Amino acid sequence: MALRVLIADDHAVVRQGLRMILGLDNEIKVVGETTNGREAVRLARELCPDVVLMDLLMPVMDGVSATAEIRQDLPEVEVVALTSSLDDAMVMGAVRAGAIGFLLKNAEADDLRNAVKAAAAGQIHVSPAAISRLMGQVREPSGPEQLTERETEVLTMLARGKANKEIAHDLRIGQQTVKTYVSHILTKLGVHSRTQAAVYAVQSGLVPAGELTPPEALESTTREQWWSA
Repeated sequence: MALRVLIADDHAVVRQGLRMILGLDNEIKVVGETTNGREAVRLARELCPDVVLMDLLMPVMDGVSATAEIRQDLPEVEVVALTSSLDDAMVMGAVRAGAIGFLLKNAEADDLRNAVKAAAAGQIHVSPAAISRLMGQVREPSGPEQLTERETEVLTMLARGKANKEIAHDLRIGQQTVKTYVSHILTKLGVHSRTQAAVYAVQSGLVPAGELTPPEALESTTREQWWSA
């Protein structure tokens, strides 16, 4: 089975380009398109795609609001935010809403396909240009709760693009335990998403900024591996 992708963008030329790029990979299938955020939410509920490519500036409902609604109602559906310009508030809004990936519309074709596959695997994929915007928005926690050694280990692996299954395997713990650690990490850092947590890991020096983007080897990942991530 191919990865199921929903495209939400109010520009016909952009939708056509995205569809053509994704169509070159037989492991990805575009199952729907829409021109506004409200319809994106409706189609996400109807089609249950693996990934939504979400333009952030759209009529009726913007991409940030649509992302938040999809992630709240359909947590199994991942969202990759797309934008033609980097506005700090918009970038942070998309991440807080739950977008797992963030790309500029001028990204290379391979980067777009990799971002879709990374999102389906629960892995973070952020455009290098967006990382600098996020860095100034995530602060080191000032409260008394600091990360434990194991939580720091999980955060480091999460920021390096590892899915829950990989983290569980490497640490020899259950996937549910990994999810619990991730939940504790988000709470302690005062952030709303894995992407924000990953940016904190970069800002605090746990991982290099370049490691926020999954390796190109993801191209050869099998559909079975994606579903079990």
